[in-house]
Amino acid sequence: MQSRGAIKNKMMKKRFRWSEFLAEKLITATAFISFAFIILIFIFVFRETLPIFSPPEPVVNVEELGEQETYGDLVLSDAEKAAEEKEKSKVAAEEGVTVENLAGERWQPVSSKPKYGLIPLVVGSLKVSLIAILFAAPIGILAALFTAAFAPKWGKEMLKPAIEILAGFPSVVIGFFALVVLATFIQDAFGLEYRLNAFVGGLALSLAVIPIIFTISEDAIAAVPKSLTEASLALGATKWQTALKVVLPAATPGIFAAVILGIGRAFGETMIVLMATGNAALVSADLFEPVRTMSATIGAEMAEVVFGETHYNVLFAIGSILFLFTFTLNAIAEIFVRQRLMKKFKGN
Repeated sequence: MQSRGAIKNKMMKKRFRWSEFLAEKLITATAFISFAFIILIFIFVFRETLPIFSPPEPVVNVEELGEQETYGDLVLSDAEKAAEEKEKSKVAAEEGVTVENLAGERWQPVSSKPKYGLIPLVVGSLKVSLIAILFAAPIGILAALFTAAFAPKWGKEMLKPAIEILAGFPSVVIGFFALVVLATFIQDAFGLEYRLNAFVGGLALSLAVIPIIFTISEDAIAAVPKSLTEASLALGATKWQTALKVVLPAATPGIFAAVILGIGRAFGETMIVLMATGNAALVSADLFEPVRTMSATIGAEMAEVVFGETHYNVLFAIGSILFLFTFTLNAIAEIFVRQRLMKKFKGN
């Protein structure tokens, strides 16, 4: 008979299970495929952006091709031919995208002299995103704090699903609501000149950002150890003092990540800003003037451009800027949250 120790060691050995093995390999393959698709998307977007930095194609000199039959056309003199070729060269140079053109303040891609100034698009995106976060962050964080720390159990079971349902609303529905109802109400209430403007777009955009900030903040607040709350209450602090001075600071890393994700969501939103901002490429500090965002520009114009033309490549350049902005936000969240805030609250 086997000894008791041998039987115990045999029972502790991990059994090989095909289900666990296949599940592990499936998860690994899915993660690898997702990562590969992200890399391919980056490569595709940046590849379509590169042609805007290449020099324009040279103008073909007709004289070098030999004498051509005119079939009754007017015969130009040498001076007239030189002037025509000079004009063609000038037009070709103007059609090429330069740094000065991209850094301009006018977006007129369909023109005899196209202007691809990205400044109004960047300013419009930042303006709308700022308005959205100014509304969404306080509402989402305070709603999460109330739900996690003050609401009774039945209230939490009602509030949390109700707010999270808002995240499932299609963007076009929120944009339509802003276009038909919200814009008219705000114009009548404040006597605004423009019905569709940055403020209306930002306010509508906050409806899409609030559920993201609420969900992540509520999870971060609920993850705070109960020992901190009980210790604060035992020392005589009220529930509000405990929530604001103990629970909320302890959940700061998660709340900060929620706000960062909310900014990324607002910056990349398309349909809401396309329907509610007026789509005028203006550079202004006035929050009640129409704006045009980068994502709305891509959504409105990509289907109308000719494949391979300068306008097409500039739209991909805008997409590259959105990619870089999102990557920068994620990098900031990773560095700031993990390396600084987490060390601070761990006491290192």
